[in-house]
Formats: sequence, structure tokens, C-alpha cells
Amino acid sequence: GANSYGQLGLGHVEDQSVPQLCDLTALQNKAVRTLSGGGGHSVVVTESGEVFVCGQNHRGQLGLGHNADILALQLCPSLNQKVTNVACGWDFTLLLTGKNSWCFCTVYPQACRFFPRELNRTHSKDCGQVLACGSNAFGQLGVGPTITHSADILVVECLKELVVSVGAGLRHSLAVTDSGCVYQWGTGLFSQAKRALSPHPVPSHLSSKVPLLVPGLDKKTSHLVTAGSAHCVCLTEDGDLFLWGSNKHGQLSTTEPFLPSPTLLKRSLLDGEKVINVWSGWTHTVAQTESGRVFTWGRRDYGQLGRQASTSQSMEKKSAGRLAEGENQEAFLPAEVEVLSGASQIACGSEHNLAIVEGCLFSWGWNEHGMCGDGSQTDVFHPRHMPGLRPLLIGCGAGHSMAVCTATNSSALTPLH
Repeated sequence: GANSYGQLGLGHVEDQSVPQLCDLTALQNKAVRTLSGGGGHSVVVTESGEVFVCGQNHRGQLGLGHNADILALQLCPSLNQKVTNVACGWDFTLLLTGKNSWCFCTVYPQACRFFPRELNRTHSKDCGQVLACGSNAFGQLGVGPTITHSADILVVECLKELVVSVGAGLRHSLAVTDSGCVYQWGTGLFSQAKRALSPHPVPSHLSSKVPLLVPGLDKKTSHLVTAGSAHCVCLTEDGDLFLWGSNKHGQLSTTEPFLPSPTLLKRSLLDGEKVINVWSGWTHTVAQTESGRVFTWGRRDYGQLGRQASTSQSMEKKSAGRLAEGENQEAFLPAEVEVLSGASQIACGSEHNLAIVEGCLFSWGWNEHGMCGDGSQTDVFHPRHMPGLRPLLIGCGAGHSMAVCTATNSSALTPLH
């Protein structure tokens, strides 16, 4: 995929259209827990809670205390806490901490509600803290308006409860606490909200530069959040999806141009099934239901939905007639992508995706920089198997792809010499 800033960790800045072996010298055979990427940077978290970074660093998004780009994975040395998860925005990074590599309330957020929060804090006082670095031009770090950007890693002090999930959009952030409350900060949605809601005022959670409680979810116990470029998604323990923000491309599966507060996605749109996981690209949404089926909706002009709109969907969309973009470029009703049924992992970039299904790696969507890994720069409109790879873990940046794999066929990867 894209490598203009060294985000692939290959030691150079040339795009790659087929998977390349990353320089893993810094990792020293450490097991990887999670992968994430932003507009031009990558973050790798190990099972022991260490953080390794590479790529664009002009706003300090690598948390290294300086603003120089890094072309190969490098340990983030300033962290004295163990990290369990990461979410990357365009030019900022959110880190979720745990006392050690196995943080109960982070790995099992659904069970955390059965234990007193005071006990969790006493047992693991460093667990569930949110750290942030990078651009704060829109308040997306959650540390107030006085800091424009930070190359040092800052604690988001306003979040007093333990946090179990974080999400990073283009210029806004989300978090879920162990009590199931959802917080939002960053003004990345403000301009669209102002235009769509005028003459009514913009709700405060869309214009705050510190974490603010999102209204409308008080009777639900949330446990997972994710974010697009200008929209938000929340999954509750009951298997319900709530969405809000921009609907310019149908990513909220409604006919309204903008939803200022969380709105329930009707289960009937998912054949009555509960949702067990959800992911978001910049302008599309992917959900997996309790039976393992995978549904997609939103923008599809780069193939990011992995499907073609059906005739019935097109007719329903025409009758709705209220979305801003052209009818032929939208697919706002969820529909199943059958080849992804049973997927064990899915990751979304800005307009492309990866999935692991039965031990095989699939890619689809925007491919201008080769992020689908098929050797071309042609967009991929249906999930395509990437042969020769045995994936264990996947992650995406805006325009690049990452996968931790077991032994591979020699023809599948080009080693870095």
C-alpha cells in the first residue's frame, strides 16, 4: 500500500502493490497483539504492552517526542504503562492502557460490568487509561484547546472512569467506559453538523475539545465504538448498533443527511440478527451478526462494500431521494457479502478492507496505492483471496495494509534485503 512516509516500515518511501516483509529488527520476535494505522503512520502493540511506531510524524503522532518521520518500526520509549489497544486518526493516535498484557476489563469488557468499578481500579489502577499524541487542531486529543499538537504522549485526564474501547475518526474521537457510557471529543463533525442542522444549534458533544458524554445512550450498555471520517458507530451489549454524524454517503443507513445523536439501526435491516462486531472505513460501515454473516453499507464507488447494489436496493434508494451524492454511487441499505461469512477478523482502511476467513486473507476496495496487494492499482470490487499468506492478525491505515502471518510461500512475499 501507500508508503510515502515510511508507514510500511520498510526503510524507504516507495509504495508497494504486493506484500513485503517488514523490517522486524526492533520487535525482536515479540508477539504482536494489534495493528493500526492512520493517514500516514502505523502503530504495532505487542502482547507485552510495548508500542512500536513508524511513518509520518509531522504532528508528533508517533509519540516519540519529536516530529521526524520514521521509516522502520521503532519502540516508543517514553511509555511507562502497558498498552492493550490503539486507534489511529488521520494525524493523531489514541492508546488504551492496561496494567499488564492481560487487562481483564479491556479484553473482556462485557464481563467487566459484573465487578465493582472500585475493585477494578484497586486491582489495576493503570488499566483503562487513554493516552493521546499528535494533532490537536480540532481537539481530537481530548486535552483542551490550548495544545495544538503534541509529540509527547498525554493522558486524557477528563476521562475519570476506566475505558474499555476507543475509536478515532479523521478529526474526532470516541471512548466507552466500563459502565457502558460513551464519550466524544474533537470538532471534526462540527462544520457538517452546522450546515445540516441550521438554524438549530450544534449539540455540545459534536463541538467539544474534551471528552463529553454522548446523549441518548443512557439506557444502553455500550461496549465498542468505531469512527469514520465524519460519523460514529456504537455497539451495545444487547447487539444493537447506534450511529450518528454525517450520512453523506449512506454510511448511517438512513435518508437523513446528518444525525446529531445516536440512532438505532433497525435489526430488520440485518435480517433480525444481533450484531457482535462492527468496523468503519471513512465512509462505509461493516457489521458482523451473531450467525457470522457480514453486512456492508455506505459509499461503494471504490468497491469498498465488496458487493454490487441489488435492483431492490436501488429502487428503495431512489424512492428515498434525500442523500447528497449521486444515486449510482451509494448503497445505503445493509446487504450481506456472503464470501465473508464466518470471518474471524476484519479491518477497514479509509476506502479498502482486509478480512480473515477460514485462515485465508481477503482484500477489496480502493487500490490506487496497491493496498489490496494484488500487484495492481486497480480497485477491487469483490473480496479477493490473497494466496500464499497465512494470516494471524490484520490492520489497516488510511491507504495501507498490514498482516502478521505465519510461514509463507516464498512466492507470496518479497523479502526486504
